[in-house]
Amino acid sequence: MTFSTKKTGDKGEELAVELLESKSYTIIKRNYRYGKGEIDIIAKDPQEEGLVFIEVKSRKSLEYGSPEEAITKNKIKQLKRIAELYLYENEIKEILCRFDVIAILMLPGEKPQIEHYVNAFD
Repeated sequence: MTFSTKKTGDKGEELAVELLESKSYTIIKRNYRYGKGEIDIIAKDPQEEGLVFIEVKSRKSLEYGSPEEAITKNKIKQLKRIAELYLYENEIKEILCRFDVIAILMLPGEKPQIEHYVNAFD
């Protein structure tokens, strides 16, 4: 990962947190790492019980596709595995969980376009 890519990702995560907080979500954890994997944001939705595991994808252009297209089947499998490890590590049992995606397109000279996909995958 280049410095530029990391910088774009960090900015995207900041925008995602701002969006979630504006919707009254409670941020529980950011950048939960386990092994080589990471969950960007773990939060509580004020409208629902349980936890929300959130993947943030940011792009500065559409050269490599939209942010949403970066969520592959392997990425989904990895996110689910890391979420299970988070629950196990924190001794959390019998809780509802969902996975959201926040896609951010930051084209130069334009306001960032942010899409929040609730319950993006099972």
